[in-house]
Amino acid sequence: MAEQTSAAEPIRNWAGNVTFTPAELHRPASLTELQSLVARHEKVKVLGTGHSFNRIADTDGALVSLRDLPQVLELDTDRRLVRLGAGVRYGELAAFLHAHGLALPNLGSLPHISVAGACATGTHGSGDANPVLAAAVRAQRLVTGDGELVELAAGDPDFDGTVVALGALGAVTELTLQAVPAFELRQYVYDALPFDQLTADLAEITAAAHSVSLFTRWRGDAVQAWLKSREPRTGDFHGARPADGPRHPMPDGDAGSATQQLGVPGPWHRRLPHFRLEFTPSHGEEIQSEYFVDRAHGAAAVETVRSLGELLAPVLLVGELRTIAADEFWLSPCYQRDRLALHFTWARDPAAVAPVLAELERRLAEFDAVPHWGKEFATAPHRLAELHPRLADFAALARRFDRAGTFGNDFLHRRVLGGL
Repeated sequence: MAEQTSAAEPIRNWAGNVTFTPAELHRPASLTELQSLVARHEKVKVLGTGHSFNRIADTDGALVSLRDLPQVLELDTDRRLVRLGAGVRYGELAAFLHAHGLALPNLGSLPHISVAGACATGTHGSGDANPVLAAAVRAQRLVTGDGELVELAAGDPDFDGTVVALGALGAVTELTLQAVPAFELRQYVYDALPFDQLTADLAEITAAAHSVSLFTRWRGDAVQAWLKSREPRTGDFHGARPADGPRHPMPDGDAGSATQQLGVPGPWHRRLPHFRLEFTPSHGEEIQSEYFVDRAHGAAAVETVRSLGELLAPVLLVGELRTIAADEFWLSPCYQRDRLALHFTWARDPAAVAPVLAELERRLAEFDAVPHWGKEFATAPHRLAELHPRLADFAALARRFDRAGTFGNDFLHRRVLGGL
């Protein structure tokens, strides 16, 4: 029998800002057990590694963890395809692939997050040519609301609507990803990039390496550039000086938890994330928000946020700029658009953050800023319907896969689809 734990004890997300409210918590040990519990419950949601900052995974029904399912990791070497169980984290997958001479084209900031959860929410890394992490998905298996197992593959009708799917179609049990040959990167950090130089040279700056991240508190010229480069680099960088030692993205963070810098070459999976798998990423007690704007409007959006520096200061821990390439996933924040992402890590004080977030969204509205599904946002449902042209198509797809609404919840129905 599957292990089952009463939800009487609080279940919180990684950051501690969300306490889940399920009636039950289940940990099925087999696919058959998962199918059975889905079929007999009216409401089900799957909990990944808890790195979302809103109630996208909450339910008043059965909350399900898939970590006890057999964690498949199988490789088709000839086609460079890897099949993995839904509970596998990127850090675990990366080590497996690297041991076989393979890699993923990109990774997010954290190796701690589950592959399935990251793909379902449109999570991404950085780099002008790098799309969201879900772009590597070539096939998936999921248990739908009636307990049936469905297999989907790239090229199938509506496949692009089923990958970034917010957990609304069913419980994803396996994914198949496209790998590439393993590669090495060098990570360089540059201090004190002048803000005027950043906005003047933004396109050149973000194109300077395989992956580029820009950290700032949005005041003064305290912009820090992190370049994950395939080639060695020397000298200054657009007026910024090379760091004289390891850095942490947070101004007061311990650099020992960050991935190796100073241009030391190393394998892709030990340079692409900002944080090492063996350490707690970032601060852990925080709220995060992120907004995507067309890259063509990037410099103007940056200037707009910079003008809000004094408003942001009391609650902002750090901000980050990253670029992401366009894709074809219906609910991706980068659907058919090359984007600049503006990320905000806030102090875990929801009451203080809320008015700041509202003003930030108001000011970014002129750029049609799209919020990250897994972060905190206040964007109205009718506005989401305008920003996501395939949202109505996705709603129809969800009704087809989940006729009884088993995998629906308040977040999906009120905050995502409420404007249709």
